[in-house]
Amino acid sequence: MFENLQDRLGSILNGLTGRGALSEADVSAALREVRRALLEADVALDVVRSFTDRVREKAVGAEILKSIKPGQMVVKIVHDELIEMLGGEGVGIDLHAPAPVVVMMVGLQGSGKTTTSAKIAHRLSTRDKKKVLMASLDTRRPAAQEQLRQLGAQASIDTLPIIAGQSPTDIAARAVQAARLGGHDVVILDTAGRTHIDEPLMVEMADIKKRSNPHEILLVADSLTGQDAVNLARNFDERVGITGLVLTRMDGDGRGGAALSMRAVTGKPIKLIGVGEKMSELEEFHPRRIADRILGMGDIVSLVERAAENIDAEKAAAMAAKMAKGKFDLDDLADQLRQMQKMGGMGGIMGMMPGMAGMKDKMAAAGLDDRLFGRQIAIIQSMTKAERANPDLLKHSRKKRIAAGSGTDAAAINKLLKMHRQMADMMKMMGGKGKGGMMKQMMGGLAGKMGLGGLGGMGGMPDLSNMDPKQLEALQKQAEAAGLGKPGGGMPGLGGGLPGGLPGLGGAKLPGLGGGFPGLPGLPKKK
Repeated sequence: MFENLQDRLGSILNGLTGRGALSEADVSAALREVRRALLEADVALDVVRSFTDRVREKAVGAEILKSIKPGQMVVKIVHDELIEMLGGEGVGIDLHAPAPVVVMMVGLQGSGKTTTSAKIAHRLSTRDKKKVLMASLDTRRPAAQEQLRQLGAQASIDTLPIIAGQSPTDIAARAVQAARLGGHDVVILDTAGRTHIDEPLMVEMADIKKRSNPHEILLVADSLTGQDAVNLARNFDERVGITGLVLTRMDGDGRGGAALSMRAVTGKPIKLIGVGEKMSELEEFHPRRIADRILGMGDIVSLVERAAENIDAEKAAAMAAKMAKGKFDLDDLADQLRQMQKMGGMGGIMGMMPGMAGMKDKMAAAGLDDRLFGRQIAIIQSMTKAERANPDLLKHSRKKRIAAGSGTDAAAINKLLKMHRQMADMMKMMGGKGKGGMMKQMMGGLAGKMGLGGLGGMGGMPDLSNMDPKQLEALQKQAEAAGLGKPGGGMPGLGGGLPGGLPGLGGAKLPGLGGGFPGLPGLPKKK
């Protein structure tokens, strides 16, 4: 969503950080470019104007600390103002009310209200352990009520039985009564939409609000509609009164202007964002993390949370035990590749790692995209159990059979086997004896450079899986202070950025990438 804006702002701010001293003219020239980048990203004009005015006011009169270059100070000011524009602190769905808490979903037709209602219900039941009832109040769109019933069945969420001929207000009253009798904690009302805002729609919304007395009124808006979404939010807020926003299709290739404008224009917090089609692909909106991503500072906290949600703890423990013995077969490699896909693929992970956002383009140019993972998994699945456990069995005739089965060729199989060999050798070194193995030493050294010595976990590295979001936020701030989070700052102790980058892209390597982060598959060298 924010890739174009990220590239533009990244290049503008990188031009500033390299300079020893900045004049007012330098700041003005940079802010002109920032203004242009934001307008191109479809951010509302008045929002852009107030944003650049605030940045200029702070940048020109800023006290520059001795240890910080003026350019870095400007980046910090832009970063802080971006967070402020997005809403400061993240705000979740408020369930602090007598049960059943009524959540009313409003919005135009096609914005994704019904699917988002089911996603929220799934999130509340799985993460917050709430008993949820969903009810469709959309009596106009064909099969709208049936769609919600089927989504409820898929996600094991209760839905209100459909009674033909009832009006939306009557269904709302019946849903609240049914939730009270059924002992439900939350009732979600999926209201009808229109292709555009009209008077009958607003009257209907007001009547439903009066009958059901909702605690939360969430406006579902399609983030690809740009500035029109901002006008929509303003109209709904004036007529019905909304408590928050949910932006759908944030995984699309839109320019992100709606997300940046809506909070500033309406004053209402963006509570959730839809990042995919699956039930689980709904995330809380954290302004600081989004700002970090836009400015290429990475988002370690979200990456760790995503890992915690997607990585099977038992499988990870079994894998760790095998690694400790120096064992790593092709089944293990396939598991690692699948986990990478679940976490958003190589591009998604790189985008969240500090100083690594620019690496995505280099990887794409080297042919290292996420389709490579699919091909490699297909090759492994075309092997027999014995071949996966012992790759030395793979002679020419077997490779021919596997190539035919996976739709690849012998060269692709040889690349995969070479990559596996490199990773297996790495695992042996990591699981080696003496001072707790190479992995422990490496993590301990990295932790020391980040100023995290003395914490539990691997050789001084804290155990991220047992930390709550506040502790993770504090960890990210420590990492930033150590130079991890600055645009282009790279990993501490590895110079500015990664010297030479990834294997296959020349230069130093990361373990597991044919050299670095454990658990990331090795990448073949570019010929």
